[in-house]
Amino acid sequence: MRADRLLSIMLILQTQGKTTTLALSETLEVSRRTILRDIEALSIAGVPVHAEAGHGGGVYLDEHYRVSLTGLKEAEVRALFVSTRPGPLQDIGLGQAAEATLLKLFAALPSLHRQEAERMQQRIHLDSAWWWQRGETLPYLETLKAAVFDDYRVQVCYERGDGEVVERILEPYGLVAKASVWYVIARRDGELRTYRVSRFIAVATMDEHFERDPAFHLAQYWHIHANAFVDNMPYFAFTLRLTAARLQFLKVYTSERYTIRDTSPDGAVLMVDVRLSSLEEARMLVLGLGTDAEIIEPDVLREAVFLQAQQIVASFSLQ
Repeated sequence: MRADRLLSIMLILQTQGKTTTLALSETLEVSRRTILRDIEALSIAGVPVHAEAGHGGGVYLDEHYRVSLTGLKEAEVRALFVSTRPGPLQDIGLGQAAEATLLKLFAALPSLHRQEAERMQQRIHLDSAWWWQRGETLPYLETLKAAVFDDYRVQVCYERGDGEVVERILEPYGLVAKASVWYVIARRDGELRTYRVSRFIAVATMDEHFERDPAFHLAQYWHIHANAFVDNMPYFAFTLRLTAARLQFLKVYTSERYTIRDTSPDGAVLMVDVRLSSLEEARMLVLGLGTDAEIIEPDVLREAVFLQAQQIVASFSLQ
């Protein structure tokens, strides 16, 4: 355990530069006294770690010192070499760079870890795209990526969700791929907003830099934004009595947006609360479940399904 902590200290100092013993203790969840002992142990072992006291001081590594890949643990090697679909990286022109990076890392690994990396690539593959998901047309992704990296304002035409086309001047802060769908986080009129990249009709880079908010953190912003989006999304709630055999159908169709309220003594029938985006979507689900589902509430869904069923029967009746 201590060996892992010593390696973690070296990696933190190598990537972050000078830091304090207090910051190290908080990151590694040990006491400051333990960190001081670890630093002393590193120094005795010949690692060029230095400490400066007083205001502006801290702990740092010699700038020419680098930690080799021989310190990687088995689980860390596995995490690096899980086989992945290159989709999002390929979209922004980094697919080949990612493959080249892994090749160089693989070559630098000790032989024992290299065998583990090969095993991992042949046993686990991650594909972030959903079934039947078509790749979106993204003619302006490269322009947006360049503006994000160089902090340039862009002038855009954008089609909103309601179909209205608007013109905007944006300050693009970052790009996010959500299940292979790209979004750009951009500031407009002092407020951060999210735009779907495939909806841009035109994007032109302006000859103007903008000042980024130094406190902005892309991953944190997206996490908060995504949760708020789900929480504020309009939904239609309803309750079904459902045969347990059709639970898998419900799970796939609703993306698990349901809660099992009760189960019959024999487990054959479930009482399920479901949340979908609209009455129309709920009606389609219930019609798909057929006689395996009974609507408990609300009445508006029962009436909508009954009316649709009547129309279906009428359209197929022999005249």
